[in-house]
Amino acid sequence: MAVSPRPDDADDPGAVFRHPGRHRVAVFVLPGVIPFELGIPLRIFGNARSAEDDRKLYEIVTCGVTPGRVRTDADFDIVVEHGVEALAEADTVVVPASHELGPVFTDGVLSPELAAAFARFRPGARTVSICTGSFLIAAAGLLDGRPATTHWSSADHFQRLFPRVKVDPDVLYVDDGDVLTSAGVAAGIDVCLHIVRRDFGTAVANAVARRTVVPPHREGGQAQFIRRPLPEPQLASTERARSWALDRLHEPLTLRQLAERESMSVRTFTRRFREEVGTSPGQWLTQRRVEHARHLLESTDLGIDAVARQAGFGTAACMRQHLQAALGVSPSTYRRTFHVTARP
Repeated sequence: MAVSPRPDDADDPGAVFRHPGRHRVAVFVLPGVIPFELGIPLRIFGNARSAEDDRKLYEIVTCGVTPGRVRTDADFDIVVEHGVEALAEADTVVVPASHELGPVFTDGVLSPELAAAFARFRPGARTVSICTGSFLIAAAGLLDGRPATTHWSSADHFQRLFPRVKVDPDVLYVDDGDVLTSAGVAAGIDVCLHIVRRDFGTAVANAVARRTVVPPHREGGQAQFIRRPLPEPQLASTERARSWALDRLHEPLTLRQLAERESMSVRTFTRRFREEVGTSPGQWLTQRRVEHARHLLESTDLGIDAVARQAGFGTAACMRQHLQAALGVSPSTYRRTFHVTARP
């Protein structure tokens, strides 16, 4: 699968990134790359467009240790035009999974050529792994002392190989600022949508999700995909309670109210909820309220107090605390950045 130069590249055939002003994404591929994971960044970031003028918001290039043919784990190869020079110019580097990690997977050690490639990363660039791509960035030392995740089936091995990493095997992705790691396979979609949401707001991310025909936000974590023996032939669902709560985010909902919607005790409901969604009812409710507050801050001119009430936080101080914890910014700062009338 070769990539042909675009017409607007003809005047600068040696350039890697050709569109000043766009966020530059380099997808770093190795032999044995899994085609599904390889295609996720292009599909998600490539569909992110400005709501005002429909311009593309990211420029994406694929690179390898050297330009040329790269094996995949399928019955076809790909051809990449760029080598490690693309890493030096990228704002974000995405490392998809590969089935040929060799000593990286067995011993946690980078080869000299991979160590040299990681040394080319631009200072301040964001690094993102998809699935077992996390082994590469951990071997490069980028995850030492930091939280991270990987495919659930490799999580124990990952933790043994990299004891300084704080591994969370239950989540779909971990955002630790300039380094993000995602769980297996399709969780790469989740982390890339999260990045679009972080960079350009909920409205842009939701539009990408619609074009890609995926949910803008998946419930729970990867714990729900791990096969475990069920204690009963069939578990009751908590879906009705969740749907009921989403229509009443502005109300002061209690755990007992949610449990009553499913005719369960609070204890049983809490256990079933965590088994089904991957988090506690309280954490889930807070996440949904944060997302609703973000939407209101982006798309309306409601005052901060009104947004806090409609999102179910009650007071601006309470909302400020939760947004600061989830996003690292205050409601006012978030609005200045992402309000539809404030974007370039």
